[in-house]
Amino acid sequence: MPKVGMEPVRKKQLIEATLEVMAEVGYHGTTISLISKRAGLSSGIISHYFGDKQGLIEATMRHLLDALKITQRIDDPLERIDFIIENNFSQTQGASSATNTWFNFWALSLHNEGLHRLQTINHKRLERNLAFSYRKLLEPSQVKNAAASTAALIDGYWLRYSMGSVGNGDFSEAVARSKQYVRDLVSQYGK
Repeated sequence: MPKVGMEPVRKKQLIEATLEVMAEVGYHGTTISLISKRAGLSSGIISHYFGDKQGLIEATMRHLLDALKITQRIDDPLERIDFIIENNFSQTQGASSATNTWFNFWALSLHNEGLHRLQTINHKRLERNLAFSYRKLLEPSQVKNAAASTAALIDGYWLRYSMGSVGNGDFSEAVARSKQYVRDLVSQYGK
């Protein structure tokens, strides 16, 4: 039986171990045994906290998704969009363990209902957060398109830069280009 009060600590250990193992061997090579060894815990603890490998993978994705949440109040709409952009290209999201897990997540979400649901939530949340800020900056007829286009730009740049096809994993240019795109939209369609 797990020690009282250790649940958050153990869950964090298992999620971090999952990120590391998936980065090294991919989803199909990731096993409960490898994760528990990496975390230095028994494999039974995974069943206790997460049910199975699928439950642990979903918890790991929620961990990465939670890091994208806006947790502070930002009143200026342009600063808020900048924060969203920077957060999507943060060190947490750009770490090799996170990028490899994201790649696996996107591929698996095509065929896995639980992961697909998480991806849909993530996609809608990003567009909704962008639209919230764009409503204060743009004409109403431009808001939905601006939010969708900015979200696609963030995802596209993240993918290109994460794969090393551009920037060798350095997101600074992607952040600058995304912010410039937003400023160009505001300049062209602003109130």
